[in-house]
Amino acid sequence: MTSSYSFRAELWLYPGEGGWHFLTLPEVIADDLREEAAPLRKGFGSVKVTAEISGHTWQTSVFPDGKSGSYLLPVKKAIRTAARISAGDTVAVNLEIQPG
Repeated sequence: MTSSYSFRAELWLYPGEGGWHFLTLPEVIADDLREEAAPLRKGFGSVKVTAEISGHTWQTSVFPDGKSGSYLLPVKKAIRTAARISAGDTVAVNLEIQPG
């Protein structure tokens, strides 16, 4: 069985080089994901997911974040452009855990 989650989060820009944009998963979803995806975790504790914002879907991984205690979802430029979102926008996200 594949688990799906829906949530809203603010898109933010990582302050370092590269222009990486992320969404921080809400704590309750991060807790569920941490438990359910334990056997699926890859390097650095990442979990493969399919994400969707405004009808635009992509495959990526979420990564544990020591600072927030949650997971970070990277949002690539092609998705930000297609969904017309930028840092500071609150967006609706659908997330589905992918098997190993």
